[in-house]
Amino acid sequence: MSSNHFLSLADQSAEELRNYLDLARHIKLYPKAYKEACKGMTLAMIFQKPSLRTRVSFQTGIYQLGGQGIYLGPTDIQLHRGETIADTAQVLSRYVDGIMARVFSHSDVVELGRYGTVPVINGLSDLLHPCQVLADLQTVQEKKGTLKGLTLAYVGDGNNMAHSIMYGCALMGVNVAIGHPRGYAPDADVTTRTRELAAASGASVLITEDPQAAVADADVVYTDVWASMGQEGEHAERLARFKGFQVNSDLMSRAKPDAIFLHCLPAHRGEEVAAAVIDGPQSVVFDQAENRLHAQKAIMVRLMGRRR
Repeated sequence: MSSNHFLSLADQSAEELRNYLDLARHIKLYPKAYKEACKGMTLAMIFQKPSLRTRVSFQTGIYQLGGQGIYLGPTDIQLHRGETIADTAQVLSRYVDGIMARVFSHSDVVELGRYGTVPVINGLSDLLHPCQVLADLQTVQEKKGTLKGLTLAYVGDGNNMAHSIMYGCALMGVNVAIGHPRGYAPDADVTTRTRELAAASGASVLITEDPQAAVADADVVYTDVWASMGQEGEHAERLARFKGFQVNSDLMSRAKPDAIFLHCLPAHRGEEVAAAVIDGPQSVVFDQAENRLHAQKAIMVRLMGRRR
């Protein structure tokens, strides 16, 4: 896929990802220097599912860069209901300077990128969440001063968050450990690609059904909700299957004493994470949430700003 898009971290080289992180850090430190970086530009924001952080951070971000965002919700456009994704991508490309899409099927965002002639940003799909992990890596780098050689443990469902964490860590030389319940392992193709990227960066990859083994001596502990949007019907079953995978004080004690806790939010206290952890001193979840704004501004500056 073209580097003019931001669909998957696995599409980026390690150098490209470092450049995004450097730019995000600079934008956070010197926001006024970028207030006209996307002057007069328009970002189309396609949402097949609602969101707090994705919508507000992108809409605020493009405004702070001198542009504007247009929200296109499920009832505003006709994806899959009378207009093909290919046609939608080509029409929007005649009107706007960039497209951000938060979709169910990853193939939808891939098709937008295939037919769009402007940059397409994956705001979330069922396979990947690359914008979130760019912000996550920025947060870890801020808190730890480095990335390479650290260990990040993710506990929970082998979902889109786990997949992008695997890619991002492997690219940046961060050892990654995924602790998942039986039957909820990460996608096999994603795991294979992660191991290839890790071999190049010198990182290690551990996929285990033992959450304690995953968290052992970790510098960063991460979790996500057990039932994502669209999986509400599986909630009761998942509560039973994920028993023992809650990130609580006991599990955090297996990590390094100075380990930090991450969560992409929204969080369900008492399910995937104990309140004592997410509201405790090791938690950096609100710094992490803030960095969505800066990381996504970096994406828009790099992809859209250069088109002027």
